Amino acid sequence: MTLGSLSQMSMANTTPPASPSSTAARSAPEPHDPHLGLEEVMGETALVWVRQRNAHSEAVLQADPRFEGLRRELREVLDARDRIPVVARRGAWLYNFWQDAQNPRGIWRRATMAEYRKAEPNWEVLLDLDALGKAEGQSWVWQGSSCFSASSTRCLVALSPGGSDANVVREFDLATRAFVKGGFSLPLSKNRWAWLDADTLLVGTAAPGDVVTDSGYPRAVRQWKRGTLLAQAQTVFEGQQGDVWASAWSDRTPGFERAFVSRGLDFYRNELFLLEGSSLKQVPKPADAQVTFWKERALMRLRSEWKQGERVWPAGSLLVMSAAALMEGKPDPVALFTPTAQRSLGGYTTTAGSVVLSVMQDVTGRLEVRRPEGQGWTTRTIPVPNTGTLSVAALHDPSVIEDEWAESLLVNYTDLLTPESLLLARADRAGLENLKAQQGLFSTQGLRLDQRFAVSKDGTRIPYFIVEPTGPRTKGPKPALLYGYGGFDISMRSTYSGGIGRGWLARGGVYVVANIRGGGEYGPTWHTSAVRENKQRSYDDFIAVAEDLIRTGVSTPTQLGIRGGSNGGLLVGAVMVQRPDLFGAVVCQVPLLDMRRFHRLLAGASWMAEYGNPDLETDWAFISRYSPYHNIPPASGDGARKLPAMLLMTSTRDDRVHPGHARKMAARLMERGQSVLYWENIEGGHRGAADNGQRARMQALEYTFLWRQLAGPFVPSGTPTSTAPQTGAGR
Repeated sequence: MTLGSLSQMSMANTTPPASPSSTAARSAPEPHDPHLGLEEVMGETALVWVRQRNAHSEAVLQADPRFEGLRRELREVLDARDRIPVVARRGAWLYNFWQDAQNPRGIWRRATMAEYRKAEPNWEVLLDLDALGKAEGQSWVWQGSSCFSASSTRCLVALSPGGSDANVVREFDLATRAFVKGGFSLPLSKNRWAWLDADTLLVGTAAPGDVVTDSGYPRAVRQWKRGTLLAQAQTVFEGQQGDVWASAWSDRTPGFERAFVSRGLDFYRNELFLLEGSSLKQVPKPADAQVTFWKERALMRLRSEWKQGERVWPAGSLLVMSAAALMEGKPDPVALFTPTAQRSLGGYTTTAGSVVLSVMQDVTGRLEVRRPEGQGWTTRTIPVPNTGTLSVAALHDPSVIEDEWAESLLVNYTDLLTPESLLLARADRAGLENLKAQQGLFSTQGLRLDQRFAVSKDGTRIPYFIVEPTGPRTKGPKPALLYGYGGFDISMRSTYSGGIGRGWLARGGVYVVANIRGGGEYGPTWHTSAVRENKQRSYDDFIAVAEDLIRTGVSTPTQLGIRGGSNGGLLVGAVMVQRPDLFGAVVCQVPLLDMRRFHRLLAGASWMAEYGNPDLETDWAFISRYSPYHNIPPASGDGARKLPAMLLMTSTRDDRVHPGHARKMAARLMERGQSVLYWENIEGGHRGAADNGQRARMQALEYTFLWRQLAGPFVPSGTPTSTAPQTGAGR
């Protein structure tokens, strides 16, 4: 979820509420909240409460005999040496960031393609974050790099304290492997930046004193020249406070150098401007369409249908047109992809002369290449496995004129039972090379992967992936873990996870991934059908999958656990209070839960296009029906229902989804007498953990909780077992 900062602004209790969209709109009354003090992220009273809850949860879960074995195995998975290094090419080098047992915070490194092909490449280390953190007394977490061109040695490196979205940006010299003294340096904030030329940046900052949006992101873009003060940088664009953000980027393709500024109107709509000198020329496009420029052409991906003359292009299409014609307001679109009921566009990438499409057919991947030829376009399919998840990255470096890798592609394949493999393909001709393959991290013998469909409340077929044991001795319901997300046009795919394998599948559990509405599995209409007043459809879909698992005998309500994070945390929180009879355990990670105040907390205002504006009476009417924090049923009396055991997890350094959501939900459940466990990692940001040691501990806590609740107390080998699960999270 692209849903901040350790600066004074972003770590404060609230951001300003968004203004009603109409002066005629009526404001919804805000319910009394006795737990507002827990929104004080670094408040001493709140932190005392956090430390007490952490101590209780650790005492319960780390004392379980399963915990240490899980933690050790999960750490082995995270530190596995044969993980495939993810690389980005620039010139003659492939760059990678790597974490393992010897490098907990990680190293930034590079190798040539000849070295990368080897089983044990000889990497050149550029920056050691553990050494840097020790020297500077700071807990640095890597957030990426951006280099000017293949011929330049200058890069910008982003570092986050503790894993927050906020970062500092420093200029780094690849030749000296050191930060540039007196070079470009951005202060701690939710920074946006792009190279305009070797001595000029386009920057957006959200530090104290800067103009920011209600969401806490940069509101202005400035042009900053080397050797001058950032405060003196010329403002080239400034948006409105109610926008989501302002950002900029540049295209360094020789002969087609361009720079762009984007004004984020909301999470899905933007205005795009071409920066020419100091003036801006707006790109005429639908507000919710994504446009990228590719040499003399423009590519437009539609989120809603677009009418041009007598032709209507459906939502989910990818169109190509002349960039000049588009800028003149006379586009001449040709469709490179149009969706069907089963086919959607997962994404695309470009080489020097091709557009490579990642197509999803019922949530499984295919790769198709479109190349211009004469007045038309040719189509070719890359013959790679298409029963799981494919991802593709172009190796082309636009800044290299004579590029031997201009049509080369790195193709990654995986599914829930197949470790990652990496292939080298060509967009312009046939030919595949097996580059790397990860070894299995758990035994898949006796496990089967299927795709099934449940039927939601309104009759919609909802696909889900399921991995379960097979064979005559594995019959009968089992502990099952159901995962979902259902928001922000993000697709859940069938991907390999050694952590899920070791922590769940290898111990006899069933694992399920639900492809519910709100995601992007069937294109933008799959997403938009479950936003705002229709958000309940996401929850109905998830409930339908749970009911299907129970109806078909895969699991039982006392054995069925659910897990979700961020928007997925909202999902599991909502279905828990709506249908507590279906679940035996809930793991809720870095969640949204208080939907009355989500838009007032950190980056929350940026998500109103997804959920609505709770300040408006009309919007609060539908938000209030599912907001987990406001719909916890009573423990006794009218409407009383027993809730499943719950583990809430968040991070103090999460400056995207406020930790107050999880804190307040735990407090309200405790008031109710609910057995709930709460654990807050001090570091990690929205990802929850800053290094593999923290990740292994966090995951071990989750799996220990799930096994305790869904399979009962630990029983040593050889001892008769009982199938009765635990009855409370604190037991």
